[in-house]
Amino acid sequence: MTNVTLVAGFLLVGFSDIQELQILYEVLFLMIYVAILMSNLLIITLTTLDLQLQTPMYFFLKNLFFLDVFLVSVPIPKFIVNSLTYNNSISTLGCAFQLLFMTSFAAGEVLVLTAMSYDHYVAICCPLNYEVTMNVGACVLMAGVSWSIGGLFGALYTAGTFFMPFCGSNVIPQFFCEVSSLLRISCPETLLVVYTSIGIGICLGMSSFICIVISYVYIFSTVLKIPTLKGQSKAFSTRFPHLIVFTLFIITACFVYFKPSPNLPSVIDRLLSVIYTVVPPILNPIIYSLRSKDMKQALMRLLHKTFGHQSHSI
Repeated sequence: MTNVTLVAGFLLVGFSDIQELQILYEVLFLMIYVAILMSNLLIITLTTLDLQLQTPMYFFLKNLFFLDVFLVSVPIPKFIVNSLTYNNSISTLGCAFQLLFMTSFAAGEVLVLTAMSYDHYVAICCPLNYEVTMNVGACVLMAGVSWSIGGLFGALYTAGTFFMPFCGSNVIPQFFCEVSSLLRISCPETLLVVYTSIGIGICLGMSSFICIVISYVYIFSTVLKIPTLKGQSKAFSTRFPHLIVFTLFIITACFVYFKPSPNLPSVIDRLLSVIYTVVPPILNPIIYSLRSKDMKQALMRLLHKTFGHQSHSI
């Protein structure tokens, strides 16, 4: 007979049982979180205020950076608070909301990255039709669909996971509510619903991956026809990083959400969870914006407006 227990909450496992090391991890995560917030919010501000950055590419980047900020803000503040209070517990409702937001923002980010690949495709392969194809209405529609489908997938995934009471231990060997750990303590009656949600997630991820790969096949074939090496280098330098970040994000996300549940917690599991959670929000500003000449000029214009007005007022 299955031992069904009504779980009132869960215990999240940190990175170390040694107090000094746990404090070190807390400080490290706090520094990473502040750096992510500052870099992403700076670029969101620039792409919102600067009129010269009102293009489809920067519109999608702004959506991507919003999703990055929201995604990283779900698990890290909770981890820092738990480390400060020496309390690793999280309520069932809190765990459900954590899973809802993380899956929603992760799915939304995958879809926005897919929309960005289509934007790159149109810009490289159909430049004469770019303004007509990537008009304001089309961009808003693609971004809205990305956020909506992400939220729908997150709600479906969370409802499937918390559909029935849990059977077994309430210890989650991660620093946030992770799917494979919740699957391990899910009742057998729940698994059919959960695996249906996982199947939908796999189809979503694979569809996005296939669309991006097809887009880049056309992009690279077009770029290789550019007669000058300088032109090819410029095109590749702005497209390769997008493909690298997407590949890293989708692989680590698939490992976190779709891997078989191990019998014992693994350090590699936690490391990949950290990579999936914090690495894309750190890399995205560097790859997409801080290397951009337009973004640097926008930053200089913002600084000139801010400090120029202050100096005139003095």
